[in-house]
Amino acid sequence: MTISDDAISRRNWKSVLQHDVPASLVVFLVAVPLSLGIAVASGAPVAAGLVAAVVGGVVAGALGGSVVQVSGPAAGLSLVVAELVHTYGWRATCAITVMAGVLQLGLGWLKVARAALGVSPAVVHGMLAGVGVVIALSQLHIVLGGSPQRSALENLLELPAQILANHTHGVVIGLLTIAVLLVWGRIPRVRAVPAPLAALMVATLTAAATGWDLTKVDLKGGFSSVESPLMPQGDWHAIAGAVLLVALLAGVESLLTCVASNRLHDGPRADLDRELTAQGAANVVSGALGGLPVAGVVVRTTTNARAGARSRWSTVLHGVWVLLFTAGFAWMIALIPLEALAALLLFIGVQMVNLGHVRNLRSHREIPVYFVTMGAVVVVGLAEGVAIGLGLAALLALRRLAWVSVDVRQAGEGRWRVVVTGSLTFLGVPRLTEALRGIPAGSAVELDLHLDFMDNAAFEALHAWRLEHERAGGVIDVDEPHNEWYSAAISGARVNPVRIPPRHDRWWLPWAYRRRSRPMGSRGEGAGSYEVLRANGAGGGHDDVAGTPERQGMPDLLEGTREFQRRTAPMVRPLLHRMARGQSPSHLFITCADSRIVPNIITASGPGDLFTLRNIGNLVPRAGSVPTDDSVAATIEYAVQVLEVRTITVCGHSGCGAMAALLDEVPDLPALRDWLRHGRQSLARFVAEERPEDDAGPLDRLCRVNVIQQLDNLRTHPFVDSLVRAGRLELTGLYFDIGAARVHVLEHERFTPVPELRTG
Repeated sequence: MTISDDAISRRNWKSVLQHDVPASLVVFLVAVPLSLGIAVASGAPVAAGLVAAVVGGVVAGALGGSVVQVSGPAAGLSLVVAELVHTYGWRATCAITVMAGVLQLGLGWLKVARAALGVSPAVVHGMLAGVGVVIALSQLHIVLGGSPQRSALENLLELPAQILANHTHGVVIGLLTIAVLLVWGRIPRVRAVPAPLAALMVATLTAAATGWDLTKVDLKGGFSSVESPLMPQGDWHAIAGAVLLVALLAGVESLLTCVASNRLHDGPRADLDRELTAQGAANVVSGALGGLPVAGVVVRTTTNARAGARSRWSTVLHGVWVLLFTAGFAWMIALIPLEALAALLLFIGVQMVNLGHVRNLRSHREIPVYFVTMGAVVVVGLAEGVAIGLGLAALLALRRLAWVSVDVRQAGEGRWRVVVTGSLTFLGVPRLTEALRGIPAGSAVELDLHLDFMDNAAFEALHAWRLEHERAGGVIDVDEPHNEWYSAAISGARVNPVRIPPRHDRWWLPWAYRRRSRPMGSRGEGAGSYEVLRANGAGGGHDDVAGTPERQGMPDLLEGTREFQRRTAPMVRPLLHRMARGQSPSHLFITCADSRIVPNIITASGPGDLFTLRNIGNLVPRAGSVPTDDSVAATIEYAVQVLEVRTITVCGHSGCGAMAALLDEVPDLPALRDWLRHGRQSLARFVAEERPEDDAGPLDRLCRVNVIQQLDNLRTHPFVDSLVRAGRLELTGLYFDIGAARVHVLEHERFTPVPELRTG
């Protein structure tokens, strides 16, 4: 459980000491080398990275909206900072950081943090990958003993010469650092020491032992070497753009990390507006103290959560450790070779190109956005690359919103079927008219419109084709399983243009109560709808429609499967595709084989929810009963011990034929007579009980008693009884009154109706 209160009670101090203090030390060991490397990549004073680490830990950690998120200098902002330092100088860059923090404070106060989640993750990940490529290319030159060029392309062009011309001691140190980073995590019993810290320690000790002449990190004076901010000089439009860019990039990266942090712990969920405000405060303080811009960082946040942090004290303490270490041991940092830091940055840059994100984006067809953004950041620049990525993401989203599929196929001699799926707008009219042109004149057409939107241009084109086809003697049957855009356009009714779920007003009707209406006339009344044939039959519950004339036109089972394949399958296919490899139902539902009982209707459940056992009388033979029936026991055994269902429900119903046979006389059917012997305990219990106060007839009372008895029979199976006693399995009873369409639940051996939803 994550501790969310800022004020730690005496009871929680033990948790802080046990979990948060060790986690803060782990994060501290990761943060110091990364902060140093990011400062070097940004072209800023090395101490600026440590200032940002301290402020990100103490200020953002104490005020932030996530209890485990760790903020500090971020590699994703290094390109922006490097460009600002080159253009305005370091002190002016600090002032821009302060102004960006003020802007973030204002955005947090306006509570617009959730708007940042509207940015496509493909753009964000592509931006970070592009930044990683730029960092890796620039730092590779330092590792090889040279100096980075002004752009990624220049770095790439100069790389062959660097590889051939430089073989200094610095190259050895850089390669040694990378080797340690690669193998450290695979060495057992040393993982407690973070790989970045281990790599820098090995490189520093090697450089000291060999006495090689290497460039060292310049940290003279520690925190006293930082400089105060200075207002930037130049075009204020460009300065305002820089402030906006830093604020938005740091804010979006922080909020996305904040959302991701929710998956790393089971404590309180993150408050995004509070997090954005905390980031603004941290950037104001960091810029004022001469530090780098602050943002939430995925690597440190993940490390913090995996190290066992349970409250924000871990984040705050990690900042305190950075402060104490820099104040007391700055001389140790000055021993680190610059080539080792460059190698660390090279490794980080390569890791920022995360192929896992590419795999996640593939199923959503957003890989082009990722690679275009990454390439644009590398070739053109960070701001331009992000703008290009956002533009491409918007174009692809518009294309998906306007996507329409038109499938035309022959359904038989003289019959054609047309299925239109998606958003039918003016953009899809050419495809629609081209497909419809191939349908012969005078033919019968089934037109299925699976539409979430239809604009006027599309309606005019479709309606004109329909009128022309009908003038030539053709017949068109229009069916709209979703909202009736076409029918509403004909009648002049207004349809709210939003994406809505499919209507469920037809599928549950028995075959005898529905039929296809007449083919649509010129005005389209009743186009393709189902209608109830007999109003009195719909509510009576016992009317026999088997002999009605309409039954002759009732769809048979094969026609029902065709209807499923046409209407329902496209909607449930994505769900069933995900469930195809296995099932994990939560309930075993034991009910009668009566055709009027449909478990998924009376429980409002769907595929994968209920593991269903049906037999005559919803009977559960007692363990060791004669005659034996292994089929029921096998089903229960499989559901409980393999599928690990948490609930077994026995559902009886009114007017049960099996119970009626027990009361009167069992028919002369040998197999049925043997089976109903398992209901004798229910009959004996019914005879022994006192007549209840309600006015239910003997048959319905026996149906209810039977449910209670079958629950007792379940307990005779040892594996069921042991799980119930352990609290790992629950037994429940239901009773369905068919005539009233009312479900009753068993409570203390009495059935209570489930409350209805009353309107008006």
